[in-house]
Amino acid sequence: MQSTSIAIVGGGLSGLYAATLLQKAGIGDYVLIEARPAMGGRILSPLASGQSGSEPGGDGMDRVDLGPTWFWPDFQRELDDLVTRLGLARFNQHESGDMLAERGAGVAPMRLRGYVSSPASMRVAGGMGALVHALRRQLDASRILTGRMVRQLRIEGSQIALDYADGAGVATTIAAEHVLLALPPRLAEATITFAPALPQTLAQQWRATPTWMASHAKYVAVYEGPFWREQGLSGEARSAVGPMAEIHDASMPGGSAALFGFLGVPAGARRTVAEDVLRTHCRAQLARLFGPRAGKPVADFIKDWASDGLTATALDLEVGPHHHAAAPAATVSSGPWQGRITGIASEWSQVFPGYVAGAVDAAGRGTQDLIRMNRLLPKTVGL
Repeated sequence: MQSTSIAIVGGGLSGLYAATLLQKAGIGDYVLIEARPAMGGRILSPLASGQSGSEPGGDGMDRVDLGPTWFWPDFQRELDDLVTRLGLARFNQHESGDMLAERGAGVAPMRLRGYVSSPASMRVAGGMGALVHALRRQLDASRILTGRMVRQLRIEGSQIALDYADGAGVATTIAAEHVLLALPPRLAEATITFAPALPQTLAQQWRATPTWMASHAKYVAVYEGPFWREQGLSGEARSAVGPMAEIHDASMPGGSAALFGFLGVPAGARRTVAEDVLRTHCRAQLARLFGPRAGKPVADFIKDWASDGLTATALDLEVGPHHHAAAPAATVSSGPWQGRITGIASEWSQVFPGYVAGAVDAAGRGTQDLIRMNRLLPKTVGL
């Protein structure tokens, strides 16, 4: 059976950042295991054309965000520092101009004075996926396993056996001294069997923690130009009619113009509607708000995170789309799992649970604690 010092379960931002911190600290004996075929987790930034393409950089910069979109450098300093260290460009969310409000069916949308967010909402050039790809490029490719889903963690003496399977169902086991859980606590509790079982109170706490994005769905429409700006509109809208409840400008500087919206239709109801029907209703709504050109995008996307089994569980369909719940315990305080596992996904952050900045915070804290515990480095590590 293959063995490693540290196993990281989950290849989203927190898992990738943890791996870069370990590698920077001179700890190369790790394995990162990701269930999806590609890295990123809830960060998903396809090319605006809808075609498959290269990583952000060159033509790959023209992308849209189907997962998280914004960050706030004024108070999310650690994430902002990471963006700077990785050499990524950032820009302000476009908010200049009036906003629209749709208050009832059959009622013309109202044009209202827009407002500018404070602190400023920022975006990453090339989408949030640029952050993922920049971290991925720093890692040893031989230490990364994609398309493998961890099914069980079991204690065997001084080690933890991780049982995982590939897309064909072929099972493999790897042994590790410590496991960093870089997937949401609710998802970890629902999809991974722990042997022996986790303490009941902790398992209940993880199960009760909502997963950010898990109940959301986003629609993005791509255009040749931001025609709404010519009308003095910001691209921002609110609607009591739907299907989108909140709409924003999603244009990429030097790339495509775009609008995106969060669907206000509950996750359970969305499951009863075909995706092409949802697309049709979203286009119709944009045409109502911004005029006929808005109903004819050159490309459009829908990502329903509630239907993504690597993000959402049945419990996530029953709660609202908030992500401000208090962070659960990230480690086990007593019993056989004590000192063996650490939760490092965004929901485990004490300061920004559920946000992109939370993934950086939780991974940084969990990794530093692990390094200190093993006495492998001085207290401060970083890229």
